[in-house]
Amino acid sequence: MIRERHLLGPGPSNPYPEATRALAEPLLGHLDPEFLRIMDETCEMLRTVWGTSNARTLPLSATGSAGMEAAFVNTVHPGDVVVVAVNGLFGQRMTDVAARCGADVVAVDHEWGQPVDVDRVLSAHPSPAIIAAVHAETSTGVRSDVAALGAGKGDALLLVDAVTSIAGIELRADEWGIDLGYAGTQKCLGVAPGLAPFTINDRAFERRVEKPRSWYLDLGMLGGYVGEAGLKEGGKGQRTYHHTAPTAMVASLHAGLARILDEGLEAVWARHQAAGDALQSGLEEMGLELFAAEGSRLPELTTVKVPDGVDSAAVRRELLEKHGIEIGAGAGPYAASVWRIGLMGRNARPDAVLLVLAALEDVLSRVPGAPRP
Repeated sequence: MIRERHLLGPGPSNPYPEATRALAEPLLGHLDPEFLRIMDETCEMLRTVWGTSNARTLPLSATGSAGMEAAFVNTVHPGDVVVVAVNGLFGQRMTDVAARCGADVVAVDHEWGQPVDVDRVLSAHPSPAIIAAVHAETSTGVRSDVAALGAGKGDALLLVDAVTSIAGIELRADEWGIDLGYAGTQKCLGVAPGLAPFTINDRAFERRVEKPRSWYLDLGMLGGYVGEAGLKEGGKGQRTYHHTAPTAMVASLHAGLARILDEGLEAVWARHQAAGDALQSGLEEMGLELFAAEGSRLPELTTVKVPDGVDSAAVRRELLEKHGIEIGAGAGPYAASVWRIGLMGRNARPDAVLLVLAALEDVLSRVPGAPRP
């Protein structure tokens, strides 16, 4: 039997109980009218958490990384200039995916731990087809101002990674000028990994690649089954079969979204903020130093510097083996020098804050030279 874990790293997080219970409900076929109702309601709730009225808002049948690929493969024409704001691992990954789609990539590099410099990004090229940025950089715990990018994007499409931000911090796709974006279920949405909540507006869809290189992620084909299809004739029109949707995962997402919206989206944002503030204050009281720039720190994902002389992996291993707590290592060049602690979804609450602070203090108390509170 697998021992229960407190998933307090960069994801996945422990799911909401409602999302877990939904996985045990009777399995439905992907064209069953009851499942299509669940799917259509899921798309409508996704519009709420995205802050959009986009008809083409849907859960892609894949993880958040496939959401990234879908965003680029459907909108990048060969030779298109794509400006990418890079301030961490997932910005770097955007440059790779865009280049594979034939883009002329202009990477605007930033120091890791710092937010995106909006002026530098907007002035990087006079007429890009796409400007891409990560709202909440999972590798560094930094929030960037995508609303400012939207305000200054001009004719470019604004493409946003919201994997760690959706349902954790304020996100208003329509108001901020986000043309298309992707997310994941396993973080603040409080659902197991496996789906990529995706949205694209009419402006971006009209510029799409008519026949993208990916058949599976072709948004033009997917729209006949889900998303926009649910809005046609009250969702009762003819559905065009595309693939067998992961019906149990969609039902779980439906339950998780209902849980969030029952609490109230802004209340959920506030809960994440309160938990993050408490964790960060507690870490500093322990004598630890935070990594992300002050004023741009995510509440749902905190990055903290590993004290000099402390074996990062050994501390994480003891937290897991003794306390059943998973926290994350850093990413890229900071793999051994940063810890990432997530309080996302169900875990954004005071008892999780106290648990991880007490456990970390316990482990560090036996490490020579580690800071003492």
